Amino acid sequence: MSNRGQDPELVKHLDLSGDFIRLRLGERAVPKLGIILGSGLGGLADEIQDPLFVPYADVPYFPVSTVEGHAGRLVVGGLNLPGGGDPTPVVALQGRFHLYEGYDASQVVFPVRALARLGVEAFVVSNAAGGINAEFKPGDLMTITDHINLTGQNPLMGSHDDRLGPRFPDMSAAYDLEFRGFLNEAAAERGLELKEGVYTVLSGPSYETPAEVRMLRLLGCDACGMSTIPEVVACRQLGVRVLGISLISNHAAGIAPQPLTHQEVMETASHVAPEFVALIKTVAPRIVASLEG
Repeated sequence: MSNRGQDPELVKHLDLSGDFIRLRLGERAVPKLGIILGSGLGGLADEIQDPLFVPYADVPYFPVSTVEGHAGRLVVGGLNLPGGGDPTPVVALQGRFHLYEGYDASQVVFPVRALARLGVEAFVVSNAAGGINAEFKPGDLMTITDHINLTGQNPLMGSHDDRLGPRFPDMSAAYDLEFRGFLNEAAAERGLELKEGVYTVLSGPSYETPAEVRMLRLLGCDACGMSTIPEVVACRQLGVRVLGISLISNHAAGIAPQPLTHQEVMETASHVAPEFVALIKTVAPRIVASLEG
């Protein structure tokens, strides 16, 4: 059997990474909530109070982020509610890893697995995505209700270790319904209209062609990107709960006349970032309260 995508010493390496992170935390407790920040959304990390920064390059066995807009570090600290209150402990991944960088799916999800084994019980996963649904416009925020993996890769492929969860995890409720309710409540309180939809991932790094976008629309996809789904699969195998949010950063190919650029993604994200930050600050304590309840 091929071990492609799965290191036979994976769990050992995950725990060594976790031991290093725990050592860096010192007397801080491991936060129950992790937040993965997508392209252009890393500014949320600047809102974390009393931050501890851990560069990915320092953590044993962590990959290194190579993409603009991904700082490549863990940020541990507290998020304040917009109206005040006790900070919510979080660990933010300011930058993630992608298949198109040359990493296999198991490497892409390595940080998520390491943090989950360390004690993180839930993740908010965010990304910048191209809008396929004709009713979406750049700047919209979309709650991910489900996903379609079109990469042909899965982080669970290869040799299996029961310490990471079941070989065949259920994905019928990958995006936590209770957490989605918290997000809807937070958006309503802020007078923000949230979209909902199905997210799909392709390997990239080239953007989709107009013909591919037409195919994705026929498949029922509302937004497309190059990340997130491998992380969600790894989380669900470990029993970690997930809330997914896409920033619609641009129209997908063939919907708008202009060519697609990463710069457009970053610019749109910078405009929406304040609303995104306020939304996450509002929903984070509700997620943690649910985990503790």
